Amino acid sequence: MATAKFETPELKSYPVIPLVQVGAMSHIKSFPAAGPIQKGLGFPESLVDDWQDKAIAKMGEMLGKYRSLQVYMDACVHCGACSDKCHYFLGTGDPKNMPVARQDLMRKVYRRYFTFAGKHFPKLVGAVDLTREVLDEWYSYYYQCSECRRCSVFCPYGIDTAEVTMAAREIMDSIGLGQKYTNEIIGKVHTIGNNLGMPGPALKNTLEGLEEDTKDETGLDIKFPLDVKGAEVLFITPSADFFAEPHIESMIGYAKVFHAAGISWTLSSHASEAGNFGMFIGSYEQMRNIALRVREAALELGVKRIVVGECGHAWRVAYSFWNTLIGPFDYLDPRYPVPQHICEFTDDLIQRGALQFDKEANDSRIITFHDSCNVARGSRMGNIPGGQFIIPRRIITSVANNFYDMAPETIQESTFCCGGGGGLLTDDLMELRVKGALPRSEALKQVVDDHGVNFMVMICAICKSQFTKVLPYYGFNMGMVGGVHQLVSKAIRLGDK
Repeated sequence: MATAKFETPELKSYPVIPLVQVGAMSHIKSFPAAGPIQKGLGFPESLVDDWQDKAIAKMGEMLGKYRSLQVYMDACVHCGACSDKCHYFLGTGDPKNMPVARQDLMRKVYRRYFTFAGKHFPKLVGAVDLTREVLDEWYSYYYQCSECRRCSVFCPYGIDTAEVTMAAREIMDSIGLGQKYTNEIIGKVHTIGNNLGMPGPALKNTLEGLEEDTKDETGLDIKFPLDVKGAEVLFITPSADFFAEPHIESMIGYAKVFHAAGISWTLSSHASEAGNFGMFIGSYEQMRNIALRVREAALELGVKRIVVGECGHAWRVAYSFWNTLIGPFDYLDPRYPVPQHICEFTDDLIQRGALQFDKEANDSRIITFHDSCNVARGSRMGNIPGGQFIIPRRIITSVANNFYDMAPETIQESTFCCGGGGGLLTDDLMELRVKGALPRSEALKQVVDDHGVNFMVMICAICKSQFTKVLPYYGFNMGMVGGVHQLVSKAIRLGDK
């Protein structure tokens, strides 16, 4: 299906808060999930007859279960600190993409059914009934949030719009209104083991092809092992790394690091996916069922460590949720962190002098780094404060000579989202994705103009997929997108181990 035509915003040399355009994105509706997709996840196949009562009951259940959600509903004073912080508002001008307004889509319903004033004097407190029109707004605008949490950094009360979005999506799924993209992917993981629906034999064949390609490049037998019992490391990476560009270049880099360090490792056909879209729809049950595959694989293969590849939300789920989802990890070697990011793993080897590089191999690249939002604001890395910012940059400067950061207000904790995360990386939302990428594209343009940057690296599969698709809309070459371990792969010195 062809993407509907839309106007790409003009890149400016400095951030400009747009004029408000009421309803500018009200036409955006992600494709809803079909009945079989919903049924496969245990959700109603279509909107249930008594959807209003069930949605309100589900909201009440969640307010009782998650104290944070009620705090977020009660705490907002509409100060406006978050208004211009969302990349979707900056790119679209639609006021309902201001985080405060997106939250209020739920807050107005919460007041109507769960506060005294809202029950008895609704107009005085802005409370509204949960009508079909309101539900349609929920479906539209809660799938115009990438759950990046940038707004929460600037909120004086710490209100987390991502959690509100996740709660709204969970409520909608519970009454039979789910999104095709996210729920279809979750179903593939449950039935096959990865987001792309790649069965075990196809995965094995793909990895064998990578071994051949890498031998042609290096002359060495660098393995991409699968289902090897007794390996030291179980490596969990996004399935895009197996064959998509530029992801595959980082996959080759991982294998070279393991080979150079002489550390045995394996992938798992049972748990061949690091990504966990259960987080995107706010479902703890779906998150746990997906994550359990990792625990089952680790126990079956008898590994000592679990390492996670370059995927932003996969790392957030692993770092923030694995302990309660699939812990305890008393069967793993206690000398190593659980989980461990591949950047931690590689950086540790670099700091110990176990890896050597020819930095000049990357001299054709003038590099900048995009902090992926789920890594930046939903996790840490290593045993140092801000390690999620320090470690990837330390690897980059260890393997390349030319590096420049983007503007300070657009990186690290304040980083702009790529515009495609949170379950929005689907062609039916292309207009939103392109406009949401505006702030990052403007920051990128500045370092391109000032320093000649021609390569932007990142440690997130969704960011790589998003930027290769949307940067050409802004006049950039899609080939300037890559991974940190793509740089590692180019510069690493190898010998037969």
